Amino acid sequence: MGCKVGLKFVLGWAVNTSPDSSMAFEMVPPIAPIPAATAPAAASAPQPRHMFVFGAGFVGRYVSERLLAQGWMVSGTCTSVAKKRELESLGMCASVFDATESNLEDLPSLQDATHLLVSIPPIPGIGDPVLNSKEDLKRILNLGNLQWLCYLSTTSVYGDCGGELVDEDHTVNPMSESAKLRYTAEKGWLNLMDDPDLSAFILRLGGIYGPGRSALDTLAKSKSLSQRQKMRESKQYTARIHVADIYQAILASMSLRCARKIFNVVDDDPAPRTEVFTFARSLIERMYPDLIAESIEAISTGLDSQARIIPAEKRVSNARLKQELGVKLLHPTYRSGLQSILDSW
Repeated sequence: MGCKVGLKFVLGWAVNTSPDSSMAFEMVPPIAPIPAATAPAAASAPQPRHMFVFGAGFVGRYVSERLLAQGWMVSGTCTSVAKKRELESLGMCASVFDATESNLEDLPSLQDATHLLVSIPPIPGIGDPVLNSKEDLKRILNLGNLQWLCYLSTTSVYGDCGGELVDEDHTVNPMSESAKLRYTAEKGWLNLMDDPDLSAFILRLGGIYGPGRSALDTLAKSKSLSQRQKMRESKQYTARIHVADIYQAILASMSLRCARKIFNVVDDDPAPRTEVFTFARSLIERMYPDLIAESIEAISTGLDSQARIIPAEKRVSNARLKQELGVKLLHPTYRSGLQSILDSW
């Protein structure tokens, strides 16, 4: 009478389970792997997003902190060892860098950047200090895989427009030396590289404010206004933007591929400076009535009326920012922005 033979496979061994046999083990060849030609192709790992920030100051640091929280690699430059330690504590790869003296070769992470944010202002008599090493900069960036470049400029490049509403196609007429240098830097960065796959943007920012840098902070610290701040007080219109909305604009611009564009980044309300300080004072007095030691009038004096007149009146349009980048401002007016800062105290 025949017997039934059963085999079970346990970790590559054949086990004889027939009734007439004791447990017997035989090694059997492993199952052959799928040939490489027929195996499904493994998906290539996406390239890590790496932002390099020239000038990790107020805006650069704000942007860096949030990109780090999203899992980006972030490198950047600063001007002191103390600031370097602060940036490193956030998770950045930071370098102390003097753009007038340091060598771009001292920034090894620059070559690895997929995104480049430039927030270093031009220097009187010198211009944009990084662009002064243009050929070295192009050579280093060409060695890597740069996809996106953004230069932070200013609405001052429009000059005096007599209160007219100006958009990005309006004639540029910089009047001060700093505004002229900004406009020269804009052209330099926008046309730095010929790579058709590179997206390059100029963001013309209004007056920047945010946590730690606002009319509220000036009043709370009983801090005297600078000469430059006093000179703005007679202006009828002042463009401004909250740092959170600058970050929004930067992120939104990354969605435009192979583009070269200029965007005004300002809020909806170019209110005069005195109006902003009056509102800031009312907020503080309601929440912290004993905090302010000086009045607005006291900290605003010290400049004669003739010196305070600057012919730079304009209202800056943000229509392109909203329509082409789809940015919905978090703080469309200074009232919302200042309230959010006070709420964070």
